[in-house]
Parts: sequence; C-alpha cells; structure tokens
Amino acid sequence: MAAALLLAPLLATGVACNQPPGEQVSGTAAAETREADPADFVQRLAKYSDFAAAEGRTVVAGNEGWLFFLPELQSLAAGPFWGPTDAQGQPRSQSDDPLPAILDFRDQLEAAGAQLLLVPVPAKASLYPDRLFDDVTVGVPGDLAPYGGAHQAFLDELAARGVHVLDLYPLFAARRFDGGGRLYCRTDTHWSGRACQLTAEAIVRRAVDEGWIGAEEPSPYRSETKPVEIRGDLWRDLPEPRPPVETLELALVGSGPDLAPVEVDRSSPVLVLGDSHALVFHAGGDLHSQQAGLSDQLALGFGFPIDLIGVRGSGADAARINLLRRGTGAAGKKLVVWVFSARTFTERGVWKTIPLLPPEG
Repeated sequence: MAAALLLAPLLATGVACNQPPGEQVSGTAAAETREADPADFVQRLAKYSDFAAAEGRTVVAGNEGWLFFLPELQSLAAGPFWGPTDAQGQPRSQSDDPLPAILDFRDQLEAAGAQLLLVPVPAKASLYPDRLFDDVTVGVPGDLAPYGGAHQAFLDELAARGVHVLDLYPLFAARRFDGGGRLYCRTDTHWSGRACQLTAEAIVRRAVDEGWIGAEEPSPYRSETKPVEIRGDLWRDLPEPRPPVETLELALVGSGPDLAPVEVDRSSPVLVLGDSHALVFHAGGDLHSQQAGLSDQLALGFGFPIDLIGVRGSGADAARINLLRRGTGAAGKKLVVWVFSARTFTERGVWKTIPLLPPEG
C-alpha cells in the first residue's frame, strides 16, 4: 500500500504491536496522507478491531498520545444493529435491538407529561480518525465527513419515528477545528469538559426553542476555568512506564464568591439520565473532577439545579432501572435528557423495555 496504515500503532511504552497479515507499516509516520473515505474508514476499523481483539487488547494507541477503547472501535465498525434480523439474517433478540426500547421509553415519558431528548455521545474515533490512523486527513475546518458508520443512520431512523434526538456529530465536527480545545480526552474514554459545555448549551437552546422549558435569566450561577490533571481510564490500563498525565481546562460551576457547588435536586423539572458521561467531571474521584460535568453546565444554562441519575454501567438498562427503583417515575419532570456513549447502541442484552413505575400491588 502506498499509504502506511496505522493498523499496529506503538503503545505508549514504545513496544510495537504485531502487524495484521497483509499490512505493511513503514514506521510511526505514514509515507503519505490521504483524505479518508468514511466507508473505507469503517472497513479498516473492522479489520483492525478483529486484529486487536485477537491480541487481547482493549486499549488502542493512536498517534500524538491519543488512546482509544477497542469496544468503541468495534461498535463503529458494526453494521446495522436494529431491526428484526441481524446481519446474518437470524432473528435479533429484543434486548439486543435499541429501537423498541427507545420508542417505548419515549412513549412512557410523554404519557407522564415529560419530553425525552436522546443525546448519544459520538465515538471519539469518529471525530478524530486522524488520531487513530496517521495517514488520514480530515478535510478543511468545519467540513469533517461523517465517520459515524451505522450510528448516524440509526439517529436518522429515530428522528423519522418522532424521537427527539440531539445529534452532536455536526456540532462537534464544526467545533473540532476552532481552536477552543479538544472535544475528547486523549487518554480517557470520555468526552472533555469543553464538550460538556457545548452539549449543555445545545440542550438548553433546544429545550427553550421547542417550548419544553424556560431558562432563568440571568443565571444565579457562574463558572471559573482552571486546569485539571486527569489520569484517564485508558491511561490507567497501560503498563508501566506510562506516558505523562493529561491536563484539561475545566469550567467549574457554582454560586457565590466561593463557587459553592450546585447540588443535585430531585425536584428539578430536568433529569439527566445516563452512563458515566453523565458523571464525568461531576462525581469526582476517578471521574476526575466535581462541578464541571454535564449536569453542572445545564444548571448554569437553565439557571436552576438539575436532577441526575448516572451509572457506571450501561446507560441503557441500568440507568432506566435506577429510575424505576425511585418509584416516582417522571413525576414533576418536563424534560429527560438521556445521555450515553453511542457504542451502547450495539451492546447486547441491554435494551429491554422497562416500565417507569413498578407494578401496582
């Protein structure tokens, strides 16, 4: 091949992985670069994912210090993952198909007087394909081709069925090149603090424009930006010696001169429901910070505290089960923001239909 594919990148330890059969790599730098075709990108991901899985790797090293999560690459490489049959024509288990579960959840919420806004977080590699394959360029600023594979087609299907979807891909693609900072952590599976801010702004705009809920102006909260060192989950999975830790600029939200945290409020009309993307930069500890997560940025934008159910497991079943356990359903809610990694769409066994309320009696 004229262009060297980074199908066997160097790990942060400097140890080269084995090359898959038929691929030649001329070192860490490609012989030339080319504009990647999205369909070709997905095919390359499929081949690479199979090879990495066979080697037992879950952390994939790209270039310039970027790390990627193998299950996310596998999800991008998957074909259509919804409908009654799978790619082999075999019946698809209902709990493997995200479409019925999402439609059912939407219908239950609307019957309870709340709107659902689905906010899937695009895969890191779909916005940064050039950080995975070093022979790929991604076009001119603001013109990033759709590298989301079947994920993007599924969002179109949801919208056609009347599901309110916030498609972050075009927003992130337009902002990737604007000099405002990266949208994903280099060494972690999650989005960056800046992405939380942009997403919150888009959610508030959508909610106000649709007439679902208003925002209080001026907001009683404010934000302060500060650098925060993170030890990403992908970074922690690397063997010693690890590369230097990553530093992010985070906008911490609070009130008063001491920037007191905005506490989660179960009585809020807005509920954020989701996986660890709903917790990162909010829960602290190994999720890096407090006061800078999505719910914090939404509190700043709406001007009132937000309710939150975030889980470290599946943003599909586990999050909805935790809502069910509350026993109050969507009472008092006007908007439920369901946020999770787009790779959740292709996870198996996590898409059951789950009631909002426990059965009576």
